[in-house]
Amino acid sequence: MSSPSKSSVQEAEGFLDFVDASPTPFHAVRSAKAILDEAGFKQIKERDAWSSSLVPGGKYYLTRNASSIVAFAIGSKWKAGNPIAMIGAHTDSPCLRIKPVSKKESDGFIQVGVETYGGGLWHTWFDRDLSIAGRVIVKSKEGNYEQKLVKIDRPILRIPTLAIHLDRQENFQFNKETQLFPIAGLVAAELNRRGSTDLADKLDEAKLGEDFSPLQTPSQRHHPYIVEIVAKEAGCSPSDILDFELVLYDTQKAAIGGLNDELIFSARLDNLMMSYCTTRALVSSLSDKDALKNDQTIRLIACFDHEEIGSRTAQGADSNLLPAVIRRLSVLNPASPSDSDASEDGTSTAYEQTLATSFLISADMAHSVHPNYAGKYESHHRPEMNKGVVIKINANARYATNAPGIVLLQEVAKRAHKVGTPACAQADESGVPLQLFVVRNDSSCGSTIGPMLSAKLGARTLDLGNAQLSMHSIRETGGVWDVVHAVSLFESFFKHYDGLEKMILVD
Repeated sequence: MSSPSKSSVQEAEGFLDFVDASPTPFHAVRSAKAILDEAGFKQIKERDAWSSSLVPGGKYYLTRNASSIVAFAIGSKWKAGNPIAMIGAHTDSPCLRIKPVSKKESDGFIQVGVETYGGGLWHTWFDRDLSIAGRVIVKSKEGNYEQKLVKIDRPILRIPTLAIHLDRQENFQFNKETQLFPIAGLVAAELNRRGSTDLADKLDEAKLGEDFSPLQTPSQRHHPYIVEIVAKEAGCSPSDILDFELVLYDTQKAAIGGLNDELIFSARLDNLMMSYCTTRALVSSLSDKDALKNDQTIRLIACFDHEEIGSRTAQGADSNLLPAVIRRLSVLNPASPSDSDASEDGTSTAYEQTLATSFLISADMAHSVHPNYAGKYESHHRPEMNKGVVIKINANARYATNAPGIVLLQEVAKRAHKVGTPACAQADESGVPLQLFVVRNDSSCGSTIGPMLSAKLGARTLDLGNAQLSMHSIRETGGVWDVVHAVSLFESFFKHYDGLEKMILVD
């Protein structure tokens, strides 16, 4: 394998910027919005009527809870009941979340109480330079309650391991409730900073004169200096903070590595790589000003929060978010009334017709073969990084892939062009490679948003993702070329689904 091309490196570097700016789902949605805004997408709201504001040829996005985002472009030839080409991903990753009451002290150390989110490899969080990010709810000057995103860019927390001299464990083990609390500093140093010999007295003084609060204030439930740092980042006073949702993240930036710059070392590859690739592909598919001119479909992406904990929340994939959006889009009127051939009865079943002709790609990272644990992989299903997007299959429907979907994706892959390659390029410059993956019969299998959405919608669905190592670690490894592979594949899906949908004759 040669070194990555210039376009591959540029696309990978775009992802590095995206993931570094996105330590939480809130930040990931903000990063996606920035890409969409630059491409001319218009933000809309679920609470508003769409029938008069959405038009064929338009580009739009909406958010829910500021942690999930749906974006779509409507073909100029759209009619009620037509297909929607969809790609779904998720914005969350396993992490440590600060508890509602996090203030802890022990043996002279200031500590922060945290709660595990998702199925992380928690031992990888030890001895890392950690900081805080998330959203803060503040009271504005007008008396409203607003959300502000914060990301502390300097390391302030660390979970130290116990010296091997004190516990010679062959296998590293720890208690998640008592031995996973990070240290944030020394009590003596904090007392010295405040100019007091008794921190408890200082906190008691702070309570005097405060208005009644049903709950303790954030400065009472958390270490006051942490609240001060968060408030400074949010651009407000500590007393303006009413509550927050904050998590820990690794301050080490993502990087391109490997002897030939072929690898990506980063946090949150699962699943921000797929979130980035879907967003970039939607925008790239519209780069031609006439991209939607003859398109009869809608091109849609949906990046959901809470996949790592089961998706059963208002902003998760198992909510009404995507069905509600599709229902509203399915009955949109065409640009010209003369273009519509739908009867009143046809309009009433437009939602069902749209679902029957639509297709969903569930994009979530896949497992690369691990050279040190090769026996964990089925002998004929050993995906490799930089060898193409991985189609994920499971006989017990942990993934939603089936044969018609594989046929469709192969046709999409054949028609794909590498990013930066003109459409008139030679055959050897086009096409995206694909790989197949199933787990061993004696191994457990993960799952994705694919099965739940395919069951909820009844739409044809396929699961795929880029290959990576160290999934759910604080620091994961992926392939540089695979970023451009996924973007190219998804772009081709959006461009060609209108024609390909009619070729897959399965009812």
